[in-house]
Amino acid sequence: MSGINGRKTNSVRNPYGNLNSGNSSSGSVHHLSNLDEFEGNNHLRRLIRNGELEEGFRFLETMVYRGDIPDIISCTSLIRGFCRLGKTKKASKVLEILEESGAVPDVITYNVLISGYCKAGEVDNALRVLDRMSVAPDVVTFNTILRALCDSGKLKQAMEVLDKQLQKECYPDVITYTILIEATCEESGVGQAMKLLDEMRNKGCKPDVVTYNVLINGICKEGRLDEALKFLNNMPSYGCQPNVITHNIILRSMCSTGRWMDAERLLAEMLRKGCAPSVVTFNILINFLCRKGLLGRAIDILEKMPQHGCTPNSLSYNPLLHGFCREKKMDRAIEYLDVMVSRGCYPDIVTYNTLLTALCKDGKVDLAVEILNQLSSKGCTPVLITYNTVIDERSGVRPNAITYNAIMLGLCKARETARAIDFLAYMLAKRCKPTEVTYTILIEGVAYEGLAKEALDLLNELCSRGLVKKSSAEQI
Repeated sequence: MSGINGRKTNSVRNPYGNLNSGNSSSGSVHHLSNLDEFEGNNHLRRLIRNGELEEGFRFLETMVYRGDIPDIISCTSLIRGFCRLGKTKKASKVLEILEESGAVPDVITYNVLISGYCKAGEVDNALRVLDRMSVAPDVVTFNTILRALCDSGKLKQAMEVLDKQLQKECYPDVITYTILIEATCEESGVGQAMKLLDEMRNKGCKPDVVTYNVLINGICKEGRLDEALKFLNNMPSYGCQPNVITHNIILRSMCSTGRWMDAERLLAEMLRKGCAPSVVTFNILINFLCRKGLLGRAIDILEKMPQHGCTPNSLSYNPLLHGFCREKKMDRAIEYLDVMVSRGCYPDIVTYNTLLTALCKDGKVDLAVEILNQLSSKGCTPVLITYNTVIDERSGVRPNAITYNAIMLGLCKARETARAIDFLAYMLAKRCKPTEVTYTILIEGVAYEGLAKEALDLLNELCSRGLVKKSSAEQI
């Protein structure tokens, strides 16, 4: 049925009851009767901008119930917000309300919902939205769905969607073909992917460097490195210059097959052509040299990075540390840990786990614990694997209360007292009896987090059970 002003009467419920009755509740939403459509949309925008999505949803329902037509952009933002939270059903409901209001969603609105479904792994729902769109889908719509299908290994279904795209006279772009070429390389090999490349060119769609990088990566994965090099050299004749990623793909393949001399020549050729190497370029080389035990040459590469405008990161140092640890050169490993920090490169959890594992296997548990307790001051929060490294990899030496206490002290200093308490349970499960120091550390940790009353209550409870002496309690 048609309503006032030719607007479609809809079945959207009013979540606030009859707003025109004298029993309306107070609050901004309940004064909707005093707002016109323009002010209502402004209010809806404010709610969404402030992240009040649920309130925005209820307000949207009320607007449409009154016969107001909501703003498309605001509703699209609301759909995007729900999708980001993984609430795709709620996002879909917003679209339904929007359609029922008499408003016509644009292609961006549909694309946002389709993208939300695809990111949530709900490709079937995305396809259903595609089939019922009230406006013509664009190439972004199809690319989003094709990417999701290809990422989940459904190339055949993706090709069917491509046929549907062509039927709708929505012509594929370079992104469309690159998505399909990458999936074809994975599923059917580079030979089939090359046929798609030919089709792409025949249809007047020019491949870009990303397209060629995908093909070169596929050729390298098939072990045809010389062919990949030939492809690289031919790229300028195709009207496309290789970039640093192109070279990195081939460098990685050279290193993985032990062709170090070729890798050095390729790096020199990159520099000659003015293609600046990236941190990834150097990390590939450092990783290879360290795996081969050529730590001195790896250090040379590391030291040259700043000359090329690259700052080493933790992935530059980690292979070196691992190499030193493998050769039981613990002093050198600790020395390079200090070098990292002095240069403003903070170790990540892989750095610490590498070093801690080696120290514990070498029987140097006290040093491992000392390093573990420096984690928080170095900007690296410990994780369970780090503690397990110290506790479980002691070359058969059973950890004692001192080891556990040191770890709990580190956690408490990092304001991770809840995890320290969990670690107490782990300690008990390992049949290691806590000491008075164990409990004292936990009490001080609770107090350090600003829970003085709780800390005092815990202290009194432990004193009453005889786990902490009164003389010790007076010193806390």
